Amino acid sequence: MFTRSRRFPSSSSSSDKNSDNSVSNKKVINAVKTRLTKKRPALAEVTNNKNASLVKTSVGAPSKPMVPCASKTAKTKKDSIASSKKNVTSKNTLQPPLRVKSSELVPVNEACLTKTSETKSEVQASIAGPSNDGAVCPDFKSVVCAPRWMDISPSNTFSGSVSLDESMSTNDSLMSPEFKYTGNDDVASIKSIENRTSNILNISDSSKMAGRIQDIDTILKSKANEVVDIDCNFKDPRFCASIANEIYENLRVSEKNKRPSIDFMEKIQTDINAGMRAMLIDWLVEVAEEYRLLPDTLFLAVNYLDRYLSGKAMNRQRLQLLGVSCIMIAAKYEEICSPKVEEFCYVTDNTYSKEQVLEMESSVLNFLKFEMTAPTTRCFLRRFITVAQQTYEVPLMQLEYLADYLAELSLIEYDMLKYTPSLIAASATFLAKYILLPMEKPWNSMLRHYTGYQASELCECVKGLHFLYCNGYHNSPSITAIREKYSQHKFKFVAKKNCPPSIPVEVFHN
Repeated sequence: MFTRSRRFPSSSSSSDKNSDNSVSNKKVINAVKTRLTKKRPALAEVTNNKNASLVKTSVGAPSKPMVPCASKTAKTKKDSIASSKKNVTSKNTLQPPLRVKSSELVPVNEACLTKTSETKSEVQASIAGPSNDGAVCPDFKSVVCAPRWMDISPSNTFSGSVSLDESMSTNDSLMSPEFKYTGNDDVASIKSIENRTSNILNISDSSKMAGRIQDIDTILKSKANEVVDIDCNFKDPRFCASIANEIYENLRVSEKNKRPSIDFMEKIQTDINAGMRAMLIDWLVEVAEEYRLLPDTLFLAVNYLDRYLSGKAMNRQRLQLLGVSCIMIAAKYEEICSPKVEEFCYVTDNTYSKEQVLEMESSVLNFLKFEMTAPTTRCFLRRFITVAQQTYEVPLMQLEYLADYLAELSLIEYDMLKYTPSLIAASATFLAKYILLPMEKPWNSMLRHYTGYQASELCECVKGLHFLYCNGYHNSPSITAIREKYSQHKFKFVAKKNCPPSIPVEVFHN
C-alpha cells in the first residue's frame, strides 16, 4: 500500500512570500485611496434603492446613484438647471421640435437607443446605462426621451424620491421621433374628440362616472337573446368549423333512419321485458366505468342493442351475451384501444365463451348491415352544452355533468325511446339549466336556433327526465349504477343535487 508524502514549505520561503504579499497589498491600498480621494461623495439617505442604478456620465468619470433623497431635491434642481443649459448646446444633442414644450421631456446623454415597444423596466434600464457588472452599452451619441410615466423632474416627484443626474435638464429638452406628446394647447381638441366619441357611443355622464356602460345583468340578457356563431374556430381541424352546420343537419336527418322501434317489447319480444332491459343497461354502465370507456361508446352500444331487439326475438338467457357483444362492437368503433374479447368474457364471469361472443358479434353486424354510424344523444348533447355555456361568463362544469347524468338516465327507460336523440339532448340541457339556476329562464333564442326546438316542444320529454331524476328507475334498488357514478367527486356530485318537486308551466312558454 503506497502513501503519498506531503511536502511542506520551509519557514524561510514562507516569510519571503509573506513579505512580498504585504508589499503588493500596500500598493493596492494606496491605489484605492488615491482613487477614492478623486471620487465624489455618494448621496446619503437613498430611499429608492431598487432603482438606484449607476450612470456613466462621461468617459472615465465615476458613477453615482441616480436616486437622491427628497431633502436634497431643491439644491439638486438649481445645480441641474445650471448644468443642463451647457449640455443642451453641446454637439451630441439635437434641437427639439418647436411644438414640443421643454418641460415635458428629459434628455439622457450617453445612453442606449430604445424602441417604442420596450416596457417600463427596459426603458429605465436603458436610461440608467451600464450596470454594476461592468457591461457597457454601445457608445451611441443619441438622446432618449423619457415618457410621461417616467417624468423624473424634481417638481413631479413621487414616493419622496426622484431620479436625477447633474447633466439632466428640466427646461430645455429633446424629443425622439418615436414619441408624440400633446401640449396644453391641444386640450380643447382632445375634449372635443371625447365628446364626439361619447355622443356616437351614446355614453352618458352618469355611466362614465359609474365606470361601466351597462349593468352585467343587462349584458348577459342581451347576450342570451342574440345568436352568436359558435363555429368560429377554423384553425383547429377537430371542430370542422366550416362544415359543422351541415354535419348536424345530416345527423338530424339520419337519427330518424337509425332509430329503434318504440314498441318492440310488445310486438317482437316475448321472453324479456322493459325491466330486464333496464338491468342490462345498468350493468353496461358498470362495464364502461370498469374499462374507462368513452360515454359515446355506451350510448352507441345501447343503440345497437335496441335496434337488434327491434327485429329479432331474444331469449333472456342470452340477453347478457347480446349486451356484451354490442358494447364490444361499440368499443371497436369508438375507442383507440378497445378491450380484448377475453376481457368481455371475463366481465360476464365466463358465463359465455369466446366463440359465443364472436358468434353473437357476427349476428349483430349482419343484422345491422354494418351500419355502425348512428347519431346518439351524446352527439347532440356535446353541441347543445357548448351553446348553453355561451350565456355565462364562466363555464359551469356542473351544467355539463348534470346534462350527461340526465341523458344516461334516459337510456334505462324504455318509454324514452319515443323521443329522438336530439330532443332528449335538448331536454337534458333545458332541465339541467333549470335545476342549477331555477330563477333564470332556461331557454333562449340562441338555444332555439342551434337545437331547432321551441321550449313548448320540450315539455313532455323534460317532465319524463324530471321524473327519472327525482325517482330513479321506478325506485328500483337494483338499478343504481348511473346514480352512483354521478355521485362521485369527479362528476361534481350532480346526482345528489336537490331538484324542485315540479316544473312550472311558464318556463315552457316560447
